[in-house]
Amino acid sequence: MPLRRKTAGAQRLKQAARSLGGFVVVTALTFIGLMAITFFIGRVIPIDPVLAVVGDRATQEQYDAARVAMGLDRPLVLQFASYVGDVFQGNLGHSVSTNRPVAQDLARVFPATLEMATLGILIGVGLGVPCGTWAAARQGTWVDQLIRVFALLGYSVPAFWLGLVGLVVFYANLGWVAGPGRVDIFYEGLVEPRTGLMLVDAALAGDWEVFWNALDHLILPAAILGFFSLAYIARMTRSFMLDTLGQEFITTARVKGVSEWRVIWVHGFRPIRVPLITVIGLSYAALLEGSVMIETVFSWPGIGNYLTVALLNADMNAVLGATLVIGAVFILINKLSDVLYRVLDPRSR
Repeated sequence: MPLRRKTAGAQRLKQAARSLGGFVVVTALTFIGLMAITFFIGRVIPIDPVLAVVGDRATQEQYDAARVAMGLDRPLVLQFASYVGDVFQGNLGHSVSTNRPVAQDLARVFPATLEMATLGILIGVGLGVPCGTWAAARQGTWVDQLIRVFALLGYSVPAFWLGLVGLVVFYANLGWVAGPGRVDIFYEGLVEPRTGLMLVDAALAGDWEVFWNALDHLILPAAILGFFSLAYIARMTRSFMLDTLGQEFITTARVKGVSEWRVIWVHGFRPIRVPLITVIGLSYAALLEGSVMIETVFSWPGIGNYLTVALLNADMNAVLGATLVIGAVFILINKLSDVLYRVLDPRSR
């Protein structure tokens, strides 16, 4: 018996090692593919990175010297190999817009987007899952129709329009929330940026006045992002629940006299947790990469705003670096969703 246990343990260890190795290989290959796409798109778009550096009044000699210094005179394959090496060393180039390393800029702006998207997905999940479940349980009633119309609005309303309306109504007219930016101007620089997350840094510093002011600025853009994720999550939850509530084991539970609350939230909801993880993960990644319009409307100093400014200034190093970070986050969230999928569903192991 001890020998069998040791053998079974060794087999499980080998299986876990193979799974981890496969995870690392697939993630690395996906990331390299992402680098290839961003690099070659950056080379074929009609923007000259040399002109962005030297300006349009530079002489031909200055232009040629800058082109050689940037390595753009070499074949594309060699440029890409050099680019991959630099990325794996954490070197994303120098930003023309800010005159700082792109990696340093992204480390400064990404936490702002992460903070807004995280609160947005919490709102989306906290409201979207109950709404979708309730709509499925009340299929065909006015509750179901109302939630479906609400979800449809989340698909059809433009983000920038909803952001402007939110500012006009809740900030300018009602005064319920603060305006654009992360904090009021007289609160800037009062809290040491330990994590880059304003709420976390203010809480760690014990400065609750800055905390509540930052939350006042954050709640409206996060709620608008949460509305878009809520629409998607509610719609998918409703679809999953309708399929589950039509199964025979649900009918059996009702015949046995199980309470409707338990039928829905225990017997019905438990099987849909696994597909919901993928839906929530994709929604979260979409908020991180799709917050450009909201950040522009609310003057939010995040990666979306940084990417917009870089595009307007033809700052290709910043554009490629921001795109690469967003893609890497998307890949990471997808892989974490796969891991949670395997944890909750033993059949997929």
